[in-house]
Amino acid sequence: MKKIGIIGGGQLGKMMILDGKRLDYRFAILDPTFDCPAHSIADSHIVAAFDDVEAIKRLASRVDVVTYEFEHISVKALEEVEKTGCPVYPSSKTLSYIQNKYTQKKRLKACGIPVPEFLPVEDYAALKRAAQTFPYPLILKTCTGGYDGKGNFVIENTGQLSEGYQALGSGKLPLMVEKCVDFEKEVSVLACRSINGDVRVFPVAENVHKNSILDETTVPAVIGRETEKEAMEVARACIHAVEACGMLCIELFVTKDGHVLVNELAPRPHNSGHYTIEGCHTSQFEQHVRAILGLPLGDAGLIRPTVMKNIIGDHHGDPAEVLGLEEAYKNPNVKVHIYGKTKVAPGRKMGHITATADTIEEALRQVRAAHSAIGFR
Repeated sequence: MKKIGIIGGGQLGKMMILDGKRLDYRFAILDPTFDCPAHSIADSHIVAAFDDVEAIKRLASRVDVVTYEFEHISVKALEEVEKTGCPVYPSSKTLSYIQNKYTQKKRLKACGIPVPEFLPVEDYAALKRAAQTFPYPLILKTCTGGYDGKGNFVIENTGQLSEGYQALGSGKLPLMVEKCVDFEKEVSVLACRSINGDVRVFPVAENVHKNSILDETTVPAVIGRETEKEAMEVARACIHAVEACGMLCIELFVTKDGHVLVNELAPRPHNSGHYTIEGCHTSQFEQHVRAILGLPLGDAGLIRPTVMKNIIGDHHGDPAEVLGLEEAYKNPNVKVHIYGKTKVAPGRKMGHITATADTIEEALRQVRAAHSAIGFR
């Protein structure tokens, strides 16, 4: 009986376990929060910090393979696990390419993959030089640790250079600047590579963000055939460039002329791939489990048009009690996923809703109606 270790016990880990349990696999998780979302269904839970190398090695000693549900963990810890003989997917090498956004962009550019123009920012003087190279607005980013818009600062003019530099730590964290992309829309592609080398690419998804947090994902993306083809080819190139095994999310900008630029990579199942649970023949979570165990990969094709909408906290609440399920489920075509987080907080992902229909417009109508019914006390 295969045993899988997951670093992280959030909603991604929980959904991975839900799919893996159908195949009768056992799961051990490591997460510092005792009542994290995956705790209730994991077979064992090591309560420890994500930078606790000894705890991560202890997790590895109990399982056949280790994976992770977010990328802000120690590359060194993964290297230590690999030295013990326990495989880690995606590997420490893959994470070393991706974890630092500057290193990630350098790797992609070196592999001929299209990315926005970028420069490192070693100090304030380097930021001022970058402002003479790229037109305003500039995107100043921390190279590590950012997500959902955190770690980014849009510099609109010269007067904001100092403000942006101070807001992102005044050089205490490694920084980079990107040229602002005048994009038409944001899309993402999920790709998966098995340890046996098989690759499957999911359909191109179109994403809409609110307050830098993903709000809605619609599939298929409304883009031209050539743009779709290019996005799929770029996704395949990315998974080979970073030597990834398991799921890889490729976030892309679609430019005004219909080409794509890679914004960021995530070496794991991704929020924009939740639509695959109901919308595709194989979910991103099952595909990830298959990939890291060397099983044949499943059909990644879309069954019919699908929309996913996030349920985001808008207030502080403890405990988190969901309301409105009965009203939301009056539409039998809607699926509600509640993550089981114990506290509500503004901007916190509490769940998501999916609808499939004959058209994107109908799926959007259904998912929005259900969303308006759901809330937390």
